[in-house]
Amino acid sequence: MPRDNKSPLIQKIAKQASVTFKGFKCAANGDNNVVADKQSELISLVTAVRAADLKIAPRKTKASSAAAGLQNPPVTYMHICETEVFSMGVFLLPTGASIPLHDHPGMNGMLKVLYGKVSVRCFDKLDDDLTASTVLPHFEPPLAPFQTASLRRSVLRSVEEYSENSGPCLLTPVRDNLHQIDAVEGPAAFLDILAPPYNPDDGRDCHYYKVVHTVTEEGMDGKNNREQQGGEKEKGEEMWLLEIPQPEYFWCGGEPYPGPVVTV
Repeated sequence: MPRDNKSPLIQKIAKQASVTFKGFKCAANGDNNVVADKQSELISLVTAVRAADLKIAPRKTKASSAAAGLQNPPVTYMHICETEVFSMGVFLLPTGASIPLHDHPGMNGMLKVLYGKVSVRCFDKLDDDLTASTVLPHFEPPLAPFQTASLRRSVLRSVEEYSENSGPCLLTPVRDNLHQIDAVEGPAAFLDILAPPYNPDDGRDCHYYKVVHTVTEEGMDGKNNREQQGGEKEKGEEMWLLEIPQPEYFWCGGEPYPGPVVTV
């Protein structure tokens, strides 16, 4: 692609994202090396972006009051652009905010921190269907019979922290596709690129999950077992996820995007 030294960086990112993710549709035709090169170019551009490039000023750390919590959304989003190929915007997380565990069906994605720090826990779904004959472990707390249809076997793939100096966190339709994002040590913001965008009409709706814990066949106390299975799980460890409605404590508000106009 010809070098473009005049366009804002975010415009270059949008242009390259369009080229890259259009190429993903053609990868099955044998141009995998070309696609890899284009993705490498996009990663390079995204790695370089900073909050100042989007005219976004880092938010100050402040404790949120209960009254403010009733009025303000836990997370806000700045829409930059969207096509049939990809969407791009910025998520802003106040101190202590979290985006619950969720998926991106059939989608690729890039997450690049603009300021602050986030912790990202990534999971893969295991490709197997539960049937009536599947022997399930015992869960603590116990699940209702109707909930078993919403269980998914998964693997904890990674738990990493990202800052503005980190490269992007990547996801694919089969790798690191489920993740939870937590602001660490203050407010944070990150650029988010998804390809293709969420679209329930095309089977790309967002689903939420929670980790459910098992009790060993030896009858280990549920509390002790949860402590053993808690936050310090080993990467690659199999886990059970339960699909749940969008948590009541989480919703996303909108904010105007202050940066350079992007055309695609």
